[in-house]
Amino acid sequence: MTKESYNTRFTRPSMTETQKDRPWLFRTYAGHSTAKASNELYRGNLAKGQTGLSVAFDLPTQTGYDSDHELSRGEVGKVGVPVCHMGDMRALFDQIPLEQMNTSMTINATAPWLLSLYIATAEEQGADISKLQGTVQNDLIKEYLSRGTYICPPKPSLRMITDVAAYTREHLPKWNPMNVCSYHLQEAGATPEQELSYALATGIAVLDDLKNKVPAEAFPAMVGRISFFVNAGIRFVTEMCKMRAFVELWDEITSERYGIEDPKFRRFRYGVQVNSLGLTEQQPENNVYRILIEMLAVTLSKKARARAVQLPAWNEALGLPRPWDQQWSLRMQQILAYESDLLEYDDLFDGNPAVDRKVEALKDGARAELAQIDSMGGAVAAIEYMKSRLVESNAERITRIEGGETTVVGVNRWTQGEPSPLTAGEEAIMVADAKAEADQIARLNAWRESRDEQAVQAALAEVRAAAASGANIMEPSIKAAKAGATTGEWGDMVRTAFGQYRGPTGVSKNPSNRTEGLEEIREQVDAVSTKLGRRIKFLVGKPGLDGHSNGAEQIAARARDCGMDISYEGIRLTPEEIVTAAKEEDVHVIGLSILSGSHIPLLEELMQRMKDENLTHIPVTVGGIIPDDDAERLLAMGVAKVYTPKDFELNRIMFDLVSLVDPQPAAAE
Repeated sequence: MTKESYNTRFTRPSMTETQKDRPWLFRTYAGHSTAKASNELYRGNLAKGQTGLSVAFDLPTQTGYDSDHELSRGEVGKVGVPVCHMGDMRALFDQIPLEQMNTSMTINATAPWLLSLYIATAEEQGADISKLQGTVQNDLIKEYLSRGTYICPPKPSLRMITDVAAYTREHLPKWNPMNVCSYHLQEAGATPEQELSYALATGIAVLDDLKNKVPAEAFPAMVGRISFFVNAGIRFVTEMCKMRAFVELWDEITSERYGIEDPKFRRFRYGVQVNSLGLTEQQPENNVYRILIEMLAVTLSKKARARAVQLPAWNEALGLPRPWDQQWSLRMQQILAYESDLLEYDDLFDGNPAVDRKVEALKDGARAELAQIDSMGGAVAAIEYMKSRLVESNAERITRIEGGETTVVGVNRWTQGEPSPLTAGEEAIMVADAKAEADQIARLNAWRESRDEQAVQAALAEVRAAAASGANIMEPSIKAAKAGATTGEWGDMVRTAFGQYRGPTGVSKNPSNRTEGLEEIREQVDAVSTKLGRRIKFLVGKPGLDGHSNGAEQIAARARDCGMDISYEGIRLTPEEIVTAAKEEDVHVIGLSILSGSHIPLLEELMQRMKDENLTHIPVTVGGIIPDDDAERLLAMGVAKVYTPKDFELNRIMFDLVSLVDPQPAAAE
C-alpha cells in the first residue's frame, strides 16, 4: 500500500460521515455462595451498565451432583452459584426479566438440565420462550482436554450437545445451543495453532452429528447458531491475528465442508474472556495492564471483533474478586467502547502485510493439525492425542518461563517492587460465606420434603428412558425441572444410562526426552532412591470436584522426568480414595492440587484419614490458590509444604519433594 493510499484509507472521517458501530455485550462472569447472593450481584452489575449476564455455576452443579453429595463437600458456592432445582433458578433470576435478557451460562455436562431449569423459570415469569436469547457453553470435548467437568463418555456427551441444539431450533430460535470453547485450551497451554484446530475440530464434530437431527433446509441456520468462546493472551498481535484466522477458517469450513451459501450463517460469532492463566500473584496490580492489552486483541480488528467480552478481575490469582474489582474490569470495557473512537472505523488491519503473513501462517498450522485429527476419525476419536499434545505444550511454556526465555514482569524479572496498597487489609479479596454451604443444604432438604415425590420419580424415569432410547433428552428434562427434580437426580439418570467416565490425563508413565536442566535433581532422586531401596514413589492427587488439572499434570510430568515413580489417576477423587491409594501403593510423598478454594475442608478430612490409617509418616504437599492465613492453617494440620501460583519454578518443588522423603536427615536427628 502506498503512503498516499494508506493515509487516504485511514484519515478520520467526520462524525457526519460515519455511524458508530454498536459495542459488544459487556459481561462479567459472576456467581457465588447462593442463588440469592448471586442475584443481588447480577442486579448490581446490570445497574452499573453491564448489558448481559454471564453465570458461573459451582462445581457440584457443573458435574451433576447435589450440594449434599459426598463429592460436593467444601465445593458448594465456591467457584460459582449452586443451582440444585427450580427454586434456586427462580431465586437466581428474581426481578430479572428473562425475556429481555441475554444470558450466557457457562455450563457443559449439565447444560441440558440447566437450560431446562432456565426455560421452566422463564415460562413461570410469563416469558415467550421463543424470544429467549443467550448461550449454553455445552462443549464437552474441551472438558476432556482441559477443564474436567464432564460426566459421561464422549459419544453420549456429543449426542446430548446436539439434542440441545435440535431442541432450540424448534423452540428457542434465538438461543445459541453450543459455545465451542477454546478458552480453556489456551489455559491448558495450547499454542495458537492448537487452539484454532482443536476448537474448529470440535465444531465440525458437533455439526456432523447435528446434520442427522434437523431437516436439511434448517441446517444452514443451525450452523449460524453455533458460537465460540475464546481466550486472548498477552501477545496481542498474535492473538488478534488468531481471531482473524478463526474468522477465515470458519468461513472456509462452513462453505466447503457444509455448503453453506448465506454468508450470515458462515459468520464466526464469538465471545471472549481474556487470559486468566497469565494473571500473577506477584505484583497483582500489573494484571490491570495485562487485561487491557489482551482486550485490544479482540476489539481492535472490526472483522474479528468479539460479540461479547468479559474480563477477569485484577486479583483473581489471589482469590474471589469483590464487586468493586468486577466493576473496575467493566469500566475498562466501557471506556474503550464509549470514550475512544475505535467504533468509528472500518477494520484497521486490512491490507497490513505483517498481519496477512501471520494470519496465513496460523491458518496453515491449524489446517495441518485439523488434517491430523481428521485422519484419526475426528475430535471425539482424537481426545487422547489432543490431551497429550496440550500437556507437552504446557510443559514447554513453563520451561520457557523458568529459564527466563519468556519474560513475565514481576515473576521472573523485575521482581523487586513496592508493596501494593491494593492488596493490603483483610478485605482485599472476597471470602466466600462460610455458612453458605449449610444454608444451601438446608434449603435443598426443605425442597425435597415439599415436592410431589411421585411426580418427580415419574419424570426422572422419563429422563432415564430418553437417555437409554436415544430420544431427545430436553423434553423430559424440562418436565423433570417443573416437577421439582434436582441436579443430582438428573445427573444420576444420565450416569445410570451412559456410565461414568475418567478422561485421559495426558501424562505418560514413560519419561520424556526433556531432561535439559534436570541433571542435578535427577542425581538427587537417584541418590535418595538408593537410600530408600527403591524409586521414590510420588502420588499426585486432585481431591474434590476441581477439574483444572494443568498444574497437577505438570507436577506429575516433571517428577516423572526427574526419575520418580509417579502415580496420577486424574481428577475427581475423594480423600478416602487418595489415602487408600497411598497405603496400597506404599508411596513416599503425596502432592495434592486444589484450585477451587475447597482446600481447608478437603485437607481436614484427608489428614484425619491419614492419621486413622497410621500414615502420618508420609509427607503431604498442597498446591492451589491459597491465601496466607489458609496456608498457616494447612501447615498446622500437618501439611508439609504449601505452594501457590508464585511457586512457578517446578525444579524447586522437585528438590523439596526429594528432601521430604530423604531418610538421612531423619536418621541424623
